[in-house]
Amino acid sequence: MSSYSTIIAGCMSWGNWGRKFSTNEMIAQLNSSLEAGITTFDHADIYGDYTTEVQFGKAFHQSKINREDIQVVSKCGIQFIGETRNNKVGHYDYSRAYIIKSVEQSLKKLQTEYLDLLLLHRPSPLMNPAEINEAISRLQSEGKIKDFGVSNFTQSQMELIETTNTIKVNQIEFSLTENTAMLDGTLDAMKVREITPMSWSPLGAVFKEVTEQTVRIRKVLKQLCEKYNGTEDQLLLAWLLKHPSNIHPVIGTTNRDRIVNAQKAIQIKLELEDWFLLLKASQGHAVP
Repeated sequence: MSSYSTIIAGCMSWGNWGRKFSTNEMIAQLNSSLEAGITTFDHADIYGDYTTEVQFGKAFHQSKINREDIQVVSKCGIQFIGETRNNKVGHYDYSRAYIIKSVEQSLKKLQTEYLDLLLLHRPSPLMNPAEINEAISRLQSEGKIKDFGVSNFTQSQMELIETTNTIKVNQIEFSLTENTAMLDGTLDAMKVREITPMSWSPLGAVFKEVTEQTVRIRKVLKQLCEKYNGTEDQLLLAWLLKHPSNIHPVIGTTNRDRIVNAQKAIQIKLELEDWFLLLKASQGHAVP
């Protein structure tokens, strides 16, 4: 299995859906991530209305960064309603032909010969595991993808795909404020099957919303920041990293200081009771 960096750089906001980086700015973002120790970059074909991969590929090519020094993740399957495709309705397509075509387009846009990891972006009620396996087997045999995984899949959906495919990764929403996957058996199933969790939105709602939950959490975080000589965002990541399922947070920030902070969170080892203090703050009650 490819070795992904513990902290992963989410690239959704690098392009037209966010910062709209120029090529030089994207090169700088690549380099600052690598300098911090972050080597894995997370994409999806739909980001930026199917344009961000192109912009990243141009920047990566001009950066002269060694391809073997980074890991590139991308996703496929969502047929998005936007300016670049004439779709009548948003839908999912996991046909053999579409998966293969999507990967080949991503490789061309990213200016690389292979993806370290391909993910099915979201589950579809029409998924056919055998047909998906035909596409994945061909792509792997041709060296176009190394690892295969899924994104936003439940336990039963993982089981369905694993009737014909080996899942290496499931990228899910997981944070202190959205920790359903820890309670509904999803992370347990991934641990049993040796499926690596990647978590998008790893800081959750803590800095986005003012609710009873986030107020409780920030009160505890402020108490712990001094103890651990860390920042609130570092402690939120450290909370995830303590989970035994080996979670890889996918951070969306493009701020260099926050990127460095995120990487430094790896060194923070929360004590057991402090981990549960944060869980209690999130849930609003002590564990049963």
